Amino acid sequence: MTRPPRRDPKTDALREQGALNPHPDRVQDKLFNEHDFFDARDLVQVKYEMVRRVEAEGASITDAAEAFGFSRPSFYQAQEVLRLHGLTGLLPKKRGPRSAHKLNAEVVDYLVKVRVDEPGVTSRELADRAERRFGIRVHARSVERALARREKKLS
Repeated sequence: MTRPPRRDPKTDALREQGALNPHPDRVQDKLFNEHDFFDARDLVQVKYEMVRRVEAEGASITDAAEAFGFSRPSFYQAQEVLRLHGLTGLLPKKRGPRSAHKLNAEVVDYLVKVRVDEPGVTSRELADRAERRFGIRVHARSVERALARREKKLS
């Protein structure tokens, strides 16, 4: 019986943080090929070194972008993020909506009123009513969470 491949904790950590370079094979810079300290799998390190190569060593943007496996627009984006936010700007951002964008205050106010007027109404029925009244499709569980958040704010 063959053993499963051994997991690398650093790769797992980078993947978990969203900082795993999807194309480490494209990094052709000699530092990443010759020194263990430099890890082509670490997207933050690769982008930082790419910008540093241009800013500190005077490399051309085209050459640096190519050596580190990025496009010129990606270089400019990394450069701007570093300028505005420093190294932490290169850390990946959480994807997706940052808040309940469908169940805004107006919708939740309506759902609370319906629940007060009709205490036995189910979350599924509330979701259906929100769709009919506001034209939004939401899951019953999202309705439950929105109502719980509102209740938590009021306590």
